[in-house]
Amino acid sequence: MKVFSKYRASSKFAIAIGALAILPFATQAEAACPTGLTLAKAGHLTMSINPTIPPKQYIDKSGNLVGLHVDLGNEIAKRMCLKPEYARVQFEVQIPGLQNKRWDMINTGLYFTAKRSKIMQLMPYSVNALALIAANGNPLGIKGPEDLAGKQVGVEIAGFEEKKLREMDAKQVAAGMKPMDIKVFNTYGETFLALGAGQVNAVFAGDAIGSYYQEQGKFTMAATGLLPGTPGAFATVDVKLAEAITTALQSMFDDGTYQKMMDAYGTTRIDKWKKYEGKIKYYYNP
Repeated sequence: MKVFSKYRASSKFAIAIGALAILPFATQAEAACPTGLTLAKAGHLTMSINPTIPPKQYIDKSGNLVGLHVDLGNEIAKRMCLKPEYARVQFEVQIPGLQNKRWDMINTGLYFTAKRSKIMQLMPYSVNALALIAANGNPLGIKGPEDLAGKQVGVEIAGFEEKKLREMDAKQVAAGMKPMDIKVFNTYGETFLALGAGQVNAVFAGDAIGSYYQEQGKFTMAATGLLPGTPGAFATVDVKLAEAITTALQSMFDDGTYQKMMDAYGTTRIDKWKKYEGKIKYYYNP
Protein backbone atom coordinates (compact mmCIF):
# COMPACT_ATOMS: atom_id res chain seq x y z
CA MET A 1 0.00 0.00 0.00
CA LYS A 2 1.37 3.38 -1.00
CA VAL A 3 1.34 5.83 1.87
CA PHE A 4 2.00 9.51 1.38
CA SER A 5 2.83 11.55 4.46
CA LYS A 6 3.36 15.27 4.85
CA TYR A 7 2.07 18.02 7.06
CA ARG A 8 -0.91 19.84 5.61
CA ALA A 9 -1.92 23.23 6.87
CA SER A 10 -5.43 23.63 8.23
CA SER A 11 -7.19 26.62 9.76
CA LYS A 12 -6.59 27.22 13.43
CA PHE A 13 -9.57 27.12 15.72
CA ALA A 14 -9.97 27.22 19.48
CA ILE A 15 -11.34 24.18 21.30
CA ALA A 16 -12.51 24.51 24.86
CA ILE A 17 -11.11 21.87 27.16
CA GLY A 18 -13.32 19.75 29.39
CA ALA A 19 -12.71 17.15 32.06
CA LEU A 20 -12.94 13.38 31.94
CA ALA A 21 -12.79 11.43 35.19
CA ILE A 22 -10.56 8.39 34.81
CA LEU A 23 -7.35 7.43 36.52
CA PRO A 24 -4.18 6.42 34.62
CA PHE A 25 -3.10 2.82 34.85
CA ALA A 26 0.46 3.04 33.51
CA THR A 27 3.02 5.32 31.92
CA GLN A 28 5.47 4.89 29.08
CA ALA A 29 8.73 2.98 29.55
CA GLU A 30 12.08 4.18 28.27
CA ALA A 31 13.05 2.00 25.32
CA ALA A 32 14.18 2.25 21.70
CA CYS A 33 13.34 -0.37 19.07
CA PRO A 34 11.25 -2.40 21.55
CA THR A 35 11.64 -6.16 21.41
CA GLY A 36 9.34 -9.02 22.34
CA LEU A 37 6.24 -7.47 20.78
CA THR A 38 3.48 -9.70 19.47
CA LEU A 39 2.43 -8.18 16.14
CA ALA A 40 -0.22 -8.98 13.56
CA LYS A 41 2.53 -8.96 10.93
CA ALA A 42 6.19 -9.32 11.85
CA GLY A 43 8.19 -6.14 11.36
CA HIS A 44 5.09 -4.01 10.82
CA LEU A 45 2.84 -1.86 12.96
CA THR A 46 -0.59 -2.64 11.51
CA MET A 47 -3.16 0.07 12.17
CA SER A 48 -6.86 0.17 11.38
CA ILE A 49 -8.06 3.43 9.88
CA ASN A 50 -11.26 4.75 8.34
CA PRO A 51 -9.95 7.18 5.69
CA THR A 52 -13.12 9.20 5.21
CA ILE A 53 -12.55 12.07 7.64
CA PRO A 54 -10.44 14.90 6.19
CA PRO A 55 -8.13 16.40 7.28
CA LYS A 56 -7.48 13.71 9.89
CA GLN A 57 -7.56 10.69 7.54
CA TYR A 58 -8.62 10.50 3.91
CA ILE A 59 -7.64 9.52 0.37
CA ASP A 60 -6.31 12.39 -1.73
CA LYS A 61 -6.92 12.95 -5.44
CA SER A 62 -3.90 10.78 -6.30
CA GLY A 63 -5.20 7.84 -4.27
CA ASN A 64 -2.76 8.33 -1.39
CA LEU A 65 -3.68 7.77 2.24
CA VAL A 66 -3.00 11.11 4.00
CA GLY A 67 -3.87 13.15 7.07
CA LEU A 68 -2.84 13.81 10.66
CA HIS A 69 -3.47 10.25 11.82
CA VAL A 70 -1.36 8.88 8.99
CA ASP A 71 1.49 11.25 9.84
CA LEU A 72 1.29 10.27 13.51
CA GLY A 73 1.07 6.55 12.73
CA ASN A 74 4.02 6.67 10.35
CA GLU A 75 6.20 8.46 12.89
CA ILE A 76 5.21 6.14 15.74
CA ALA A 77 6.05 3.09 13.61
CA LYS A 78 9.38 4.63 12.61
CA ARG A 79 10.36 5.22 16.23
CA MET A 80 9.42 1.63 17.06
CA CYS A 81 11.67 0.45 14.19
CA LEU A 82 8.65 -0.96 12.37
CA LYS A 83 7.06 -0.39 8.98
CA PRO A 84 3.61 1.25 9.05
CA GLU A 85 0.77 -0.72 7.52
CA TYR A 86 -2.87 0.36 7.33
CA ALA A 87 -6.08 -1.66 7.21
CA ARG A 88 -8.72 0.56 5.63
CA VAL A 89 -11.92 -0.55 7.35
CA GLN A 90 -15.15 1.01 8.56
CA PHE A 91 -15.31 2.15 12.16
CA GLU A 92 -17.79 -0.43 13.44
CA VAL A 93 -15.40 -3.35 12.79
CA GLN A 94 -12.29 -1.74 14.28
CA ILE A 95 -12.77 -2.65 17.94
CA PRO A 96 -13.80 -6.27 17.23
CA GLY A 97 -10.88 -6.56 14.80
CA LEU A 98 -8.46 -5.26 17.42
CA GLN A 99 -9.78 -7.72 19.99
CA ASN A 100 -9.27 -10.53 17.46
CA LYS A 101 -5.75 -9.15 16.78
CA ARG A 102 -6.34 -8.56 13.08
CA TRP A 103 -4.39 -5.31 13.63
CA ASP A 104 -2.14 -4.00 16.37
CA MET A 105 -3.62 -0.56 16.91
CA ILE A 106 -6.68 1.54 16.18
CA ASN A 107 -5.64 4.81 14.55
CA THR A 108 -8.86 6.49 13.54
CA GLY A 109 -9.71 9.23 16.04
CA LEU A 110 -11.34 6.88 18.56
CA TYR A 111 -13.04 8.84 21.33
CA PHE A 112 -11.65 8.26 24.81
CA THR A 113 -14.32 6.89 27.18
CA ALA A 114 -14.29 5.09 30.53
CA LYS A 115 -16.28 2.22 28.99
CA ARG A 116 -13.70 1.66 26.27
CA SER A 117 -10.86 1.76 28.80
CA LYS A 118 -12.31 -1.40 30.36
CA ILE A 119 -11.57 -3.47 27.25
CA MET A 120 -8.58 -1.72 25.63
CA GLN A 121 -5.48 0.26 26.47
CA LEU A 122 -6.31 3.81 25.36
CA MET A 123 -3.64 6.39 24.55
CA PRO A 124 -5.08 9.92 24.40
CA TYR A 125 -3.22 12.21 21.99
CA SER A 126 -5.57 15.13 21.15
CA VAL A 127 -8.60 17.03 22.40
CA ASN A 128 -11.80 17.02 20.34
CA ALA A 129 -14.89 19.17 19.94
CA LEU A 130 -17.90 18.62 17.69
CA ALA A 131 -19.74 20.78 15.17
CA LEU A 132 -22.89 21.09 13.10
CA ILE A 133 -22.07 21.60 9.43
CA ALA A 134 -24.77 23.01 7.15
CA ALA A 135 -25.21 23.64 3.46
CA ASN A 136 -23.04 26.44 2.06
CA GLY A 137 -24.14 29.75 3.54
CA ASN A 138 -26.21 28.05 6.25
CA PRO A 139 -29.55 28.88 4.54
CA LEU A 140 -31.62 27.58 7.47
CA GLY A 141 -29.76 29.77 9.96
CA ILE A 142 -28.78 26.83 12.17
CA LYS A 143 -27.11 28.00 15.40
CA GLY A 144 -27.35 24.87 17.54
CA PRO A 145 -28.99 21.46 18.01
CA GLU A 146 -32.32 23.05 18.94
CA ASP A 147 -32.61 24.45 15.41
CA LEU A 148 -32.60 20.90 14.05
CA ALA A 149 -35.75 19.78 15.84
CA GLY A 150 -37.93 18.12 13.19
CA LYS A 151 -35.14 18.28 10.60
CA GLN A 152 -32.84 15.72 9.02
CA VAL A 153 -29.37 15.35 10.51
CA GLY A 154 -26.63 13.10 9.12
CA VAL A 155 -23.98 11.32 11.18
CA GLU A 156 -21.54 8.44 10.76
CA ILE A 157 -22.84 5.18 12.17
CA ALA A 158 -21.84 3.65 15.53
CA GLY A 159 -19.44 6.34 16.72
CA PHE A 160 -19.30 8.80 19.60
CA GLU A 161 -20.95 11.44 17.42
CA GLU A 162 -24.05 9.30 16.78
CA LYS A 163 -24.35 8.48 20.49
CA LYS A 164 -24.12 12.13 21.53
CA LEU A 165 -26.47 13.30 18.79
CA ARG A 166 -29.12 10.84 19.95
CA GLU A 167 -28.62 11.94 23.56
CA MET A 168 -29.11 15.60 22.61
CA ASP A 169 -32.19 14.71 20.56
CA ALA A 170 -33.70 12.72 23.46
CA LYS A 171 -33.26 15.70 25.81
CA GLN A 172 -34.90 18.03 23.32
CA VAL A 173 -37.83 15.66 22.82
CA ALA A 174 -38.24 15.37 26.60
CA ALA A 175 -38.41 19.17 26.68
CA GLY A 176 -41.31 19.13 24.20
CA MET A 177 -39.43 19.71 20.95
CA LYS A 178 -39.92 17.74 17.76
CA PRO A 179 -37.50 14.81 17.27
CA MET A 180 -34.67 15.08 14.80
CA ASP A 181 -34.79 12.78 11.79
CA ILE A 182 -31.35 11.20 12.32
CA LYS A 183 -29.84 9.59 9.22
CA VAL A 184 -26.83 7.32 9.75
CA PHE A 185 -24.23 6.60 7.06
CA ASN A 186 -21.37 4.14 6.80
CA THR A 187 -18.76 6.89 6.35
CA TYR A 188 -18.51 10.64 6.67
CA GLY A 189 -17.80 10.75 2.96
CA GLU A 190 -21.32 9.42 2.35
CA THR A 191 -22.72 11.75 5.00
CA PHE A 192 -21.36 14.87 3.32
CA LEU A 193 -22.48 13.65 -0.09
CA ALA A 194 -25.99 13.48 1.36
CA LEU A 195 -25.64 17.04 2.70
CA GLY A 196 -24.50 18.26 -0.69
CA ALA A 197 -27.47 16.54 -2.33
CA GLY A 198 -29.92 18.13 0.10
CA GLN A 199 -30.86 14.79 1.67
CA VAL A 200 -30.00 16.08 5.15
CA ASN A 201 -30.09 19.59 6.59
CA ALA A 202 -26.89 19.31 8.63
CA VAL A 203 -24.10 16.92 9.57
CA PHE A 204 -22.89 16.30 13.13
CA ALA A 205 -19.13 15.73 13.06
CA GLY A 206 -15.77 16.85 14.43
CA ASP A 207 -14.73 20.50 14.31
CA ALA A 208 -11.71 19.70 12.16
CA ILE A 209 -13.87 18.00 9.53
CA GLY A 210 -16.20 20.96 9.36
CA SER A 211 -13.27 23.37 9.11
CA TYR A 212 -11.80 21.35 6.23
CA TYR A 213 -15.01 21.41 4.18
CA GLN A 214 -15.68 25.06 4.93
CA GLU A 215 -12.21 26.00 3.65
CA GLN A 216 -13.07 24.28 0.38
CA GLY A 217 -16.19 26.42 0.08
CA LYS A 218 -18.50 23.41 0.07
CA PHE A 219 -20.30 23.80 3.40
CA THR A 220 -20.60 26.14 6.38
CA MET A 221 -19.78 25.56 10.03
CA ALA A 222 -23.13 26.38 11.65
CA ALA A 223 -22.17 25.61 15.25
CA THR A 224 -18.76 24.74 16.66
CA GLY A 225 -17.14 23.82 19.96
CA LEU A 226 -19.95 21.44 20.95
CA LEU A 227 -19.20 18.91 23.73
CA PRO A 228 -15.57 19.98 24.08
CA GLY A 229 -12.96 18.12 26.05
CA THR A 230 -13.21 14.49 24.97
CA PRO A 231 -9.76 13.27 23.88
CA GLY A 232 -9.07 11.30 20.75
CA ALA A 233 -7.08 8.14 21.47
CA PHE A 234 -5.10 5.34 19.91
CA ALA A 235 -5.99 1.87 21.19
CA THR A 236 -4.43 -1.55 21.53
CA VAL A 237 -5.09 -4.72 23.55
CA ASP A 238 -1.46 -5.52 24.36
CA VAL A 239 0.22 -3.90 27.38
CA LYS A 240 3.75 -4.16 25.95
CA LEU A 241 2.58 -2.58 22.72
CA ALA A 242 0.80 0.21 24.63
CA GLU A 243 4.04 0.93 26.50
CA ALA A 244 6.02 1.04 23.23
CA ILE A 245 3.50 3.33 21.50
CA THR A 246 3.38 5.78 24.41
CA THR A 247 7.18 5.78 24.55
CA ALA A 248 7.27 6.75 20.87
CA LEU A 249 4.62 9.43 21.39
CA GLN A 250 6.46 10.88 24.37
CA SER A 251 9.70 11.09 22.39
CA MET A 252 7.79 12.93 19.65
CA PHE A 253 6.40 15.29 22.27
CA ASP A 254 9.83 15.87 23.81
CA ASP A 255 11.58 16.77 20.54
CA GLY A 256 8.73 18.94 19.18
CA THR A 257 7.65 16.65 16.32
CA TYR A 258 4.24 16.05 17.88
CA GLN A 259 3.57 19.75 18.39
CA LYS A 260 4.46 20.59 14.79
CA MET A 261 2.08 17.93 13.46
CA MET A 262 -0.79 19.01 15.66
CA ASP A 263 -0.32 22.69 14.85
CA ALA A 264 -0.14 21.98 11.11
CA TYR A 265 -3.62 20.41 11.25
CA GLY A 266 -5.13 22.92 13.68
CA THR A 267 -5.65 20.21 16.30
CA THR A 268 -5.62 20.81 20.07
CA ARG A 269 -2.72 19.06 21.81
CA ILE A 270 -3.24 16.57 24.62
CA ASP A 271 -1.32 18.73 27.09
CA LYS A 272 -4.31 21.13 26.95
CA TRP A 273 -6.56 18.40 28.40
CA LYS A 274 -7.48 19.14 32.03
CA LYS A 275 -6.64 15.57 33.01
CA TYR A 276 -3.18 15.68 31.41
CA GLU A 277 -0.61 14.75 34.08
CA GLY A 278 2.62 15.88 32.47
CA LYS A 279 3.39 12.84 30.32
CA ILE A 280 1.67 10.84 27.61
CA LYS A 281 0.21 7.69 29.15
CA TYR A 282 -2.00 4.78 28.37
CA TYR A 283 -5.17 4.17 30.34
CA TYR A 284 -6.67 0.83 31.24
CA ASN A 285 -9.38 0.34 33.83
CA PRO A 286 -10.88 -3.18 33.50
